[in-house]
Amino acid sequence: MLWGGVCATYAQEKTTTAGVPVVKLNNGVEMPRFGIGTFLQPSDEVCEQSCLTALKAGYRHIDTAHAYQDEAGVGRAVKESGIPREEIWITSKLWPTEYGEGKTLKAIDEMLDRMQLDYIDLLYVHQPVGDFVGAWKDMEKAVKMGKVRALGISNFDANDEVWNTIMQAATIKPQVLQMECHPYAQRVEMRKKAAAEGIQVECWFPLGGAMSNGALFKDPVIKKIAEAHGKTPAQVILRWHIQEGFSVIPGASNPDYIKENIQIFDFQLTDDEMQQMRSLNKEKRFFNATLEDVEKMVWGARL
Repeated sequence: MLWGGVCATYAQEKTTTAGVPVVKLNNGVEMPRFGIGTFLQPSDEVCEQSCLTALKAGYRHIDTAHAYQDEAGVGRAVKESGIPREEIWITSKLWPTEYGEGKTLKAIDEMLDRMQLDYIDLLYVHQPVGDFVGAWKDMEKAVKMGKVRALGISNFDANDEVWNTIMQAATIKPQVLQMECHPYAQRVEMRKKAAAEGIQVECWFPLGGAMSNGALFKDPVIKKIAEAHGKTPAQVILRWHIQEGFSVIPGASNPDYIKENIQIFDFQLTDDEMQQMRSLNKEKRFFNATLEDVEKMVWGARL
């Protein structure tokens, strides 16, 4: 997909003032490829502070979801930051209990109300269960109404059936696919499917997530590359994501980690180091719930 000469390619990219590369999505809308994820923030109030810390550090992309129960905190941070709304990319996700024609448009209005925003930059269907086709039809209406700028599919790497269903049903093609992706699970086949449709890949658990117990940080190859650049293993992993062309949304509530994570635009991995990172791939995911497990979780939740 994106192998040799990556550094030279991305050196020419449009960037934000903090040096974050910007990608033009398949609908012509431009999105910063680096942001903060708000999954598992301890509370809505902590999320607000995390987002404020991120915005002050140069982040201009925030990823939240109805299921995270912290959208209000995101909205407050955007207002409190004093940064013009159009300079901040806000992503959120609809929960399957909100899927269905008519139902989803109402849910989008409620989402905008929770965040006190006039529009959402990127809106995902969060899980490929329930009436996601009905949800998508309403999401397309929301785009035409100016309430949403871009549409995405989250976790639609579950199987070919859900992928094919949404691709066939969509009048507006998905702009972004969000899925677990990191050096141990580089998701090569899914990346090919996304590339064939002009869909940007965005990675959750880019550093492995809590379930990994820090496995990626202990990897000797990653540690050696980090030492060579005077960087942390986390920074090397995030830099690898950027040079592979991904959008990446590491989550953190610790202010030091939030600031550390964005300090990746002052160095580049060499072609050889990129190949070393790619050699770590074993397609080993850390989140291994089946689609059936996800369905039980969805319908057991009350949002």
